[in-house]
Amino acid sequence: MPELPEVETVRRGLAPVMEGARILAVDQRRPNLRFAFPEDFSGRLEGATIVRLGRRAKYLLAELDTGETLVCHLGMSGSFRIEARDGTDLPGVFHMPRGKESVHDHVIFELDGPAGHARVLYNDPRRFGYMDLIATDLIDRHPWFSALGVEPVGNELSAPYLAERFRNKKAPLKAALLDQSIIAGLGNIYVCEAMWRSRLAPKRLAGELVTKAGAPREKLDRLVPAIRDVIAEAIEAGGSSLRDHIQTDGTLGYFQHRFSVYDREGEACKRAECDGTVTRIVQSGRSTFYCPRCQTG
Repeated sequence: MPELPEVETVRRGLAPVMEGARILAVDQRRPNLRFAFPEDFSGRLEGATIVRLGRRAKYLLAELDTGETLVCHLGMSGSFRIEARDGTDLPGVFHMPRGKESVHDHVIFELDGPAGHARVLYNDPRRFGYMDLIATDLIDRHPWFSALGVEPVGNELSAPYLAERFRNKKAPLKAALLDQSIIAGLGNIYVCEAMWRSRLAPKRLAGELVTKAGAPREKLDRLVPAIRDVIAEAIEAGGSSLRDHIQTDGTLGYFQHRFSVYDREGEACKRAECDGTVTRIVQSGRSTFYCPRCQTG
């Protein structure tokens, strides 16, 4: 599943074409994706102007001048593609085939905006993605968003905040970091990378990073900048592009070339002073990659 950096990369790629654009037409080719489309989906979108394109966790949010917001989730294999009016793709460097078979183009948006006429196509071979229209002023109270924690980028994520949420928590650190009610949008890849950077063991109980008085221990102080840095670097690199994920112009992200532990089972630890070997374990059905030699905190 595309993680937060991939979704943010998609947002940034779509924003120049979508923000300020009027939706001329919507070709909805299926009654459903993972879930059914909302009633009169195309009709409620056509004629609307996209005021702003945002992101919350792994959701794309296209705020409309109608008082509604188009909410999009990419699921496992969803991607957006931008095409010019004459049908040519925006330029990109293609290292793998893109998901652009027309049979999997399920929604096509015809737009007219500051960037001119364009088509934005949503392609999803596995159809695990979904879209909805929600009243903008009710977004924060919607079930998909009401329980989400803070974003892993920005000032809300801090050691004192995590100390408050981790205090007396018996779950392993890996599970606590994947809890979307604590940190929204932080996924398996970047949790593994952040724990490696902060030298923290994935099996350590989250509550052990907090003092009896409820203050963050030094280990928790290390973890917060590690999370912020790994997410920021992944966004800058264009995401990780595992399996199906592509950017909006069809190019692939390159952060996977910087992985220190993720998907590197059996390889040498990249920390210069460490002679350990990356190990893979399974926690709650998810693969965890870490170095047992240097991740002992």
